[in-house]
Amino acid sequence: MQKLFTTLVGLLWLSSFSIIAQNFTLKGQIINQSTQLPIEGAIVRSFPHGYAITNSLGEFSISKLTSSEVQVQVSHIGFQKYEAKVKTSQTLKVALPVAMVQLEEVEVHPENAHQQQTISSIDLQLRPINNSQEVLRSVPGLFMGQHAGGGKAEQIFLRGFDLDHGTDIRLTVDGMPVNMVSHAHGQGYADLHFVIPELIERVDFKKGPYYADKGNFTTAGWVDFRTKNVLDKNFVKVEAGQFNTYRAVGAFNLLGQKAKERNESMYVGGEYSYSDSYFDSPQHFRRVNAVTKYNRQFSSKSQLTLTASTFWSKWNHSGQIPDRAVDSGQISFYGAIDDTEGGETSRSNVNAQLVTQLGNGVLKNQLFYSNYNFLLFSNFTFFKEDPVNGDQIKQHENRNLWGGNTSYSLEHGNGASSNVGVDYRQDFVNNLELSRTVNRTFVSDSLKYGKVMEQNLGFYYDYTMRLSERLTANVGLRYDVFWNRYNNFLSDSSKYTLKANASILSPKFNLYYTPNNRVQLYLNTGKGFHSNDTRVVVATQGREILPAAYGSDLGVVWKPLPKLLLNMSAWYLWLDQEFVYVGDEAVVEPSGKTRRMGLDLSLRYQITDWLYADMDWNIAKPRALGVNELQAFLPLAPTRTSTGGLNVRTQNGWSGSLRYRYMADRPANDDNTIIAKGYFVNDMQVNYQYKAYNFGLSIQNLANVRWKETQFATESQLKNETEPVNEIHFTAGTPFFAKLSVGISF
Repeated sequence: MQKLFTTLVGLLWLSSFSIIAQNFTLKGQIINQSTQLPIEGAIVRSFPHGYAITNSLGEFSISKLTSSEVQVQVSHIGFQKYEAKVKTSQTLKVALPVAMVQLEEVEVHPENAHQQQTISSIDLQLRPINNSQEVLRSVPGLFMGQHAGGGKAEQIFLRGFDLDHGTDIRLTVDGMPVNMVSHAHGQGYADLHFVIPELIERVDFKKGPYYADKGNFTTAGWVDFRTKNVLDKNFVKVEAGQFNTYRAVGAFNLLGQKAKERNESMYVGGEYSYSDSYFDSPQHFRRVNAVTKYNRQFSSKSQLTLTASTFWSKWNHSGQIPDRAVDSGQISFYGAIDDTEGGETSRSNVNAQLVTQLGNGVLKNQLFYSNYNFLLFSNFTFFKEDPVNGDQIKQHENRNLWGGNTSYSLEHGNGASSNVGVDYRQDFVNNLELSRTVNRTFVSDSLKYGKVMEQNLGFYYDYTMRLSERLTANVGLRYDVFWNRYNNFLSDSSKYTLKANASILSPKFNLYYTPNNRVQLYLNTGKGFHSNDTRVVVATQGREILPAAYGSDLGVVWKPLPKLLLNMSAWYLWLDQEFVYVGDEAVVEPSGKTRRMGLDLSLRYQITDWLYADMDWNIAKPRALGVNELQAFLPLAPTRTSTGGLNVRTQNGWSGSLRYRYMADRPANDDNTIIAKGYFVNDMQVNYQYKAYNFGLSIQNLANVRWKETQFATESQLKNETEPVNEIHFTAGTPFFAKLSVGISF
């Protein structure tokens, strides 16, 4: 018996030794062949089993392999696929060359919890970039409208929200916040015009409040623009179009080949734009952008990026005009009641980012600073308040914004990972003003004038675990604290300070089930919030400062055919408190609880090697709660939208697109008695690349339809009227607008 026991123990020991001996690990790094920079999000697959996704340093690790030599496949959208047999004893380093998008190579992987973002990656590769606003439209279902000249931030619509200028969507550029808290014009005001579109490398987005590292304004969703760390080629481009429109843009490497060999680079970029636009009163729009970016890889374990940029813009605009003035012939469809409206704005930024490999994890540190100035003259009601001088208002502020983000993400093995972080932001807003003016010069009455100091400190933690080979779960928790201070300069004492503090806890839970490489089912749930304007917060002693939003998505990413990719989701979002900004009064009014639910569908199909089709269809039912059903409509909230088109990209230099945008009629007031009319607009773009030269033609509103880009139900009074009238006021959309471009890269 003792001999038998000894033999069994020996066999078990040999078996365990054999298992341990066959447990191999493959590690490596994936980089871009042209820039030599790490590729984040590349899929690394070993056969017969094993997956990994590269981190922000391009590194990956696949453990529990049963052989010292494995077949490896590396893929990423926009890059040529890599396949080879490699030994696990050596660290694998693969440089992927850029290649055309092939949808049949796109696979659904259980490790990729951001599978929905595959849609935007495809779009950015295929669609020619015309401006930064078009890149933002790469978020399926997101619509934008300009209603005060080319220099003001666009109005944004998404998931049954009229987001104003950013109240319920978080926008960042290279991790630096774009949204402005307690802004002179509106809470969350997000002006993206300081971004040069040709320097955008990718767009990350997610709808809903489902991720712990995204804080304030993340209710309808979030979008992060990533600009190029390295310029692969110098380029210069000039554009000229109708309505006296001109633009020049260029970017140039500042360091030579020796710097490139030591993984160091620096470039400078600039942009100048001018346009009189299509309105009867010329806009005299001018914009200047400048940016410089330095990148240094000290090793495969550390990368430093420094960015400095500045932006300035000045313009006139025609404002929103009432239907009755156009119908009576008083003004044209492109006319103005008060053509002395306009504005001037500027923003200068410094952004430092350091990414470091620390143990089995990645440590990210970021510091940013912005100096921002804003001046806007508007007239919404014409002669309703002042029948003699008119109702023009001035909104003004000077702001210093600084803060930072620190996070540490750690791989635990067996598909488990965690991410812990802290972010901080502080805004000093001086000369925060709303005044009544005449012809931009004489101030007749100061309605609001003061100074804001607002701080936000956030902590978050999330953990991702593999519950089974095909089932992944992510749980997260976020905690935010706000401090609000307001000095009212119009009070008896400018030293009188109003204060309020508040905090909010936001849990998240997400599930991903991937039965095969063609299907991923997902359930996203979470709590988010948007902060309120400090001037309202302190006036209410901090009550309802941080209204919560509770959301959920149930969806599927599906490849029914090799060249067809679908993303479908049913979603629900409940807001504890909605806030409506009254622009001409500088107050934010609570309007109660709201509920939104809807369906999103995105389709991407590769018809041939060079022809691609896409379509997004979005349905929403937005309603106010606790009121009569007949008065529960949410003004200007979109209910049905769709975008789509055909995209061409050939091997012999031709590329382009033919696209459409559709927004259905929607309520303009809470009882649906005033309707904001929908529109259907087509755009076209054609580009031809010949050696180092690029020639382009873009046409907005190809069919030259007459449409209203933004609309509001406003009570106003014209000069010859004795009483105000409540009806649609609108800004005319772009008519047929052609623009030519010529560029050279070297």
